[in-house]
Amino acid sequence: MRRRPIIVVFFSLFLLAFQALAAERGALFKATDKGKTLYLYGTMHVGRADFYPLEPRIRAAMAAAPTLVLEIDMSGNPDAIAAAVRQHGMFAPGSPGYAGLAPERRARIEGALRKQGIDPAAVAQFKPWMLMTMLAVLDTVKLGYDPALSVDEHLAALARQGKTRVAELETMQYQASLLNRLPDEQQWQLLEETLDNMASGRQLRETREMLEAYERADRKVQDGLMQRVQSDDSLTGKFMRDILLDERNGPMADKVASLLARENNAVVAVGLLHLLGQGGLPELLRKRGIKVERIY
Repeated sequence: MRRRPIIVVFFSLFLLAFQALAAERGALFKATDKGKTLYLYGTMHVGRADFYPLEPRIRAAMAAAPTLVLEIDMSGNPDAIAAAVRQHGMFAPGSPGYAGLAPERRARIEGALRKQGIDPAAVAQFKPWMLMTMLAVLDTVKLGYDPALSVDEHLAALARQGKTRVAELETMQYQASLLNRLPDEQQWQLLEETLDNMASGRQLRETREMLEAYERADRKVQDGLMQRVQSDDSLTGKFMRDILLDERNGPMADKVASLLARENNAVVAVGLLHLLGQGGLPELLRKRGIKVERIY
C-alpha cells in the first residue's frame, strides 16, 4: 500500500483546521416552523479577501439551501439597475442640481466633496442620496474594505456554483425610490449632515465600529449600535430608522415567513441591522409564531 508523504498529510490537516477556525462574522439565526428550517444571515455590503472562506455553519447552510434570498441581487439585471439609478438617483436633464443652491451653500458642499476626492462637476446631476452613498462607500474603502468583495456577492457566487436559486426580497427600483423618498431640500440637508459628520470624524468612527462589531460577531456592540440608531433624532437617524429599517422590515418578515412555509433550508442574507432590535426580522418572525434562535 502506497503511503502519502507525511508533509502532505500534515498540510491537509492544517487546511482542515484552518477552515474549521474560520471566524464567526455578523449574525446567524435559525428559524423553524412546522418542520421546516430557514437561516437568517446578517451581512455587510462590503468585505475583504480574508473574510473567506466563511465559517462552517453558514457554508453548510448554503450547501443545503435550495434558495438564497438577498435584499437585491446586484449581479442580476444590469439594465434594471441602471434604469432605477437614472430614474431615482439623477436630476432630470436641464436641472441645475446642486448648482441651483445658494452660492454659499453650494461652495460649502463643493469644498467638502473635493476634500473627499470627488470632483463636484463629475457628480453635478447626482441626487444628494447618491452622493451620500458614494461617501459611505469611500469611508469603507478608507478602512480597507471593498464593495466588490461584499458578503452578499460572495454568497451569490457560492449559490451559482451549485444548484441554489438566487432570489430577491426587494428590487433596485424599490430601494432607489425609498432613498429618493424625501424632497430635494431634505436630501440636501441629509448630505450636509453627512459632510459635517465626515469633517468631525464621527462617520468614519461609527463605520469602523460597525464593521469591527460585524467582524467579531460582537452581540453586545451590535445591540449598542442598534440602540443608538433607535435613539438618534437627527434627520439622518430618523431617515435610517423610519424608512430604511422599520418601513422595510415588516414586508421583509412577511416574505421570509412565506418562504419558510414553502421551502426547507432556505438562506436569507440581509444587512446586519435588519436582524437587530425589537423591529428586526427575528423579533418580527417570533411575533408571527415562528421559533427563532440566534446561533451567533
